[in-house]
Amino acid sequence: MGVSVEFEGRDIISIKDFSREEINYILNIAKTMDPLAKRGSEMLKGKILATLFFEPSTRTRLSFETAMQKLGGSTIGFAEAEIASIKKGENLADTVRTVENYADVIVVRHPLEGAARLAAEFAKIPIINGGSGAEEHPTQALLDLYTIMKEKGKINGLKIALVGDLRYGRTVHSLAYAFSLFNIELYLVSPESLKMRKEVLQTIKEKITVTEKTSLEEIIPIIDVLYVTRIQKERFPDPAEYAKVKGSYKIDLTTLKEAKKDLIVLHPLPRVDEIAAEVDNTPYARYFQQVWNGIVVRMALLALILGAVK
Repeated sequence: MGVSVEFEGRDIISIKDFSREEINYILNIAKTMDPLAKRGSEMLKGKILATLFFEPSTRTRLSFETAMQKLGGSTIGFAEAEIASIKKGENLADTVRTVENYADVIVVRHPLEGAARLAAEFAKIPIINGGSGAEEHPTQALLDLYTIMKEKGKINGLKIALVGDLRYGRTVHSLAYAFSLFNIELYLVSPESLKMRKEVLQTIKEKITVTEKTSLEEIIPIIDVLYVTRIQKERFPDPAEYAKVKGSYKIDLTTLKEAKKDLIVLHPLPRVDEIAAEVDNTPYARYFQQVWNGIVVRMALLALILGAVK
């Protein structure tokens, strides 16, 4: 049985549910989707994707919808809970059990941790986690890995820094779990109050070399990938705590003065003020390429779990 056979009908809830071989398989399928994304395909004609977004999103929702349409499928859904029956008191389980009658696959984004896994327990069709609280964002991690692989030609052997909000940033949680499957050195740079969650740290430290820092200065000259995240204001229970760490890191040309010439700077977006606009036109910037890569990776996932690719 090939590794690809296991994808059909599968939920995409946590990056921890995947082996390194499965991740590599997804990344390889994503390569084949790049030309299809440019010219279009009828691979998923007649299939319907439902996007249930109980939390604001631009890139993730539009990326999934674009991916489905480029494969010939169609999309339905909502972009905010206010316009759904949730406002009338309907629970997530009932929403999912209703929507599965209309669609072949559902992407759920929800402010509560565990929401995507709960949805998967009730749904008879595949559920994709489009972001669950401050917990995980597995498809973002996959597109980040794809971007690194595409830009650097490899993942193994790299020195990678995750910078910013490592406590509430769900993207970096998924990404850290994914990195732990590869042979890399990982640097975690954050204010003390926004350090990586203990359960993530314990898991990854058993597999790879992890160094925690509060300053970027010392490691800028040695790293190959700088992954920057915004401080997640909306996840702070206390506004005063947010005020203390707001603007902790700003990547500008001065910050990058000692960087390797082939360093790449990534960001899951949206950014606030953590990367200066002056970086956008440098060879370091790869965050807008990530947006395109998100389309091809999500095309690969949809094609795999709906059985169009074996």
